[in-house]
Amino acid sequence: MSSYTPKNILITGAAGFIASHVANRLIRNYPDYKIVVLDKLDYCSNLKNLLPSKSSPNFKFVKGDIGSADLVNYLLITESIDTIMHFAAQTHVDNSFGNSFEFTKNNIYGTHVLLEACKVTGQIRRFIHVSTDEVYGETDEDAVVGNHEASQLLPTNPYSATKAGAEMLVMAYGRSYGLPVITTRGNNVYGPNQFPEKLIPKLILLAMRGKTLPIHGDGSNVRSYLYCEDVAEAFEVILHKGEVGHVYNIGTKKERRVIDVAKDICKLFSMDPETSIKFVENRPFNDQRYFLDDQKLKNLGWSEQTVWEEGLKKTIEWYTQNPEWWGDVSGALLPHPRMLMMPGGRHFDSEEGKGTSFASGPNQTRMVVPTFKTSSSTQKPALKFLIYGRTGWIGGLLGQLCEKQGIPFEYGRGRLEDRSSLMADIQNIKPTHVFNAAGVTGRPNVDWCESHKTETIRTNVAGTLTLADVCREHGLLMMNFATGCIFEYDAGHPEGSGIGYKEEDKPNFTGSFYSKTKAMVEELLKEYDNVCTLRVRMPISSDLNNPRNFIAKIARYNKVVNIPNSMTILDELLPISIEMAKRNLKGIWNFTNPGVVSHNEILEMYKTYIDPKFQWVNFTLEEQAKVIVAPRSNNEMDASKLKNEFPDLLPIKESLIKYVFEPNERT
Repeated sequence: MSSYTPKNILITGAAGFIASHVANRLIRNYPDYKIVVLDKLDYCSNLKNLLPSKSSPNFKFVKGDIGSADLVNYLLITESIDTIMHFAAQTHVDNSFGNSFEFTKNNIYGTHVLLEACKVTGQIRRFIHVSTDEVYGETDEDAVVGNHEASQLLPTNPYSATKAGAEMLVMAYGRSYGLPVITTRGNNVYGPNQFPEKLIPKLILLAMRGKTLPIHGDGSNVRSYLYCEDVAEAFEVILHKGEVGHVYNIGTKKERRVIDVAKDICKLFSMDPETSIKFVENRPFNDQRYFLDDQKLKNLGWSEQTVWEEGLKKTIEWYTQNPEWWGDVSGALLPHPRMLMMPGGRHFDSEEGKGTSFASGPNQTRMVVPTFKTSSSTQKPALKFLIYGRTGWIGGLLGQLCEKQGIPFEYGRGRLEDRSSLMADIQNIKPTHVFNAAGVTGRPNVDWCESHKTETIRTNVAGTLTLADVCREHGLLMMNFATGCIFEYDAGHPEGSGIGYKEEDKPNFTGSFYSKTKAMVEELLKEYDNVCTLRVRMPISSDLNNPRNFIAKIARYNKVVNIPNSMTILDELLPISIEMAKRNLKGIWNFTNPGVVSHNEILEMYKTYIDPKFQWVNFTLEEQAKVIVAPRSNNEMDASKLKNEFPDLLPIKESLIKYVFEPNERT
C-alpha cells in the first residue's frame, strides 16, 4: 500500500463542521504540513471552530468563495498548493427544497471552478472530493448489504442531486485530464461545533431550552451516525493511504431510527419522550434509509472508535458548555428551517465571538486578502518566472519579453546539476513557473559536443532532469526549451512530402552526440507530469547581427546546403511560450512555425530585403560532411498541435517576412 505525503493543503469550507475537525486534526498532528483554509463564512460557518489552530504557524485562513476563479488560482499558485480537500458545500436537505439554485451554484459550479484551477495550474497531486451517502438514494429496508462504492447513484433530493453532479465533474476531470482525484461518501456526522439546523444539535438545543423536539413524519427513517473525530481520522487515513481514482465510503453499520435518536436525547435530559416529542409534516421526500458498505476504508486501517452513547454524551456536554457558540439560531431550530440567505456576519453575535475574527486585530498576521477583484474580473493570477540560461540567446530574450510584459522574473543563480542550489533559487525567488533555456549546444557549434561528451551529459541530461525533479517537488511547471534536431528525413517522412514528425514520434536521428543527449532527456522527461517540452529548430530572430541566429550563420558561410527544414521564428514564438506557461500547458510540443523553408529561400529573402548584392554557393551533404565533425539534422516538424492551440501562428515564410525581413529592410 503506497503512502502519500502532502506539503501544502487547501481545505475548502473548513470553518464549517466536519472540515474544521479535519483541519484542526491535521494542523495538530502534522506541523510540517501547511494548511490553508478557504471559507466564505456562510451562515453555517464559524471562525471559532478553528480556534484550536489559530496560533499555529502552519495555519492560514483566507475568507473567500470557491466560485471565484481568480481567488482560487491565486491561492493555488501563491501558496504552492499540492493537495485539495474539498468540503465546501451547501448541505442541508431542507434548504435545498426551498433554495435549490444556490445548491447548484455552490456544489456544482464551485467544484467546477476548483477542478478547472487544478487543470490550469497543473500542480495538484491529490484532490479529495467530499460527497455524501445520499447520492446512492434510498436503501431498501430489508437490505443486509450496504451500498458499495460501485453502486448506482440515484439521488432523490436537490441537495444529493447537486452532490452527484459534482461527483460526475470530478470523475470526468480525473479521466480527461488525469487529475489525481479521490471521492468520499459519508454517513451522517455529529459532534461539537455543528450548526443546529441538523437533527442532533437542533434537538439538543431545544432540549436545553425546554422545548418540544420536532420529528419529521413518524420518525421511522433510519440513519447511521458517526462521531466527528472518527470521521476526521477517516479523512486523515484517506489523505495518506487513499488510492487515486478511487471512491471511499465513510460509514458505520450501526443504524438508528430518528425517533430513537430523539428518545436517547430525552433520556439524557431526563425528559418524557411521550410529551417532549412532536411529530411534524415530513419533507417533500424523505429517504427511508441510507446504508453503506465501509469495508474498503477499513482495509486502509480505519475503524469507528466512538460508540453512540459516548459520542452523544460528549456532544451534549459541549453544547451545554457553549450555548451561545452560534449566536441567535432561532431560525435554525424551526421544524423546517430556511437558513440559506442569512447574512454572513451573524456568526459573532456573542461577545466572545466578536473578538475571534481572524481577519482583524493587530495580532493577526496570517489572513490573506487579495487585492484583485473576485467577481467578473479578468485579471490573471500573479506570475513570477524563474529563468535559467541568462547568458544564452533564448534566456536573454525571455528576460526582455518579461520586462516588456511587466512580468516579474529573476534569473537562476544555481547550476542545473547542483540540486541544492536549484532548491535555494526556488525558495528565495518563489516563482510560479520555471523556464529552462540553459543547455550545451557547443562552441561555436554542436561539433564541440563530440569531444566534450561528459560536459554535455552533465548539463543536457543530468542538469535538466535535476531541475525537472526539483520543480516537481515544489509543484512547479517547467517550460523546457528542447530541440527538434532529433529527427531526420526518412521513408515515412520524405523530404518535400509535407509529412512532418509529430510529438509522439520516436526520434530517429543520432548523428551528433548533442542530438543523442537531447533525445535521451526528452524521453526521460515524459515521466514528469510538470514539464512542457518545446522542440525548437534552427532558431531565427530579427536580430541579424546575433551570431547564433540561423540567418547570420548561413549568411557568413562560404558554402551552404539547400534543404527544406522546419524552423522557429523567436520573435513570434517566444511570446507564445509565455502564454503557454500562463495556460499551464504540458507535454511535448513541436515549437516551430508551420511548414518548411530551404536555405536558398531564406538567402533569396535576405538578398531581396537586406543586401541586393549578396551571393552564395551551394554544396551537397557529402561535401558538407567533409568540413564538419558531426552530421546535422534535417527534417520537417508537424506544428498542427501548436497551430490548433494558437490559430494565429504564421507559416514559416510569412513569419520570416513579417518578423525578420520587413523590420530589417534596407531601402
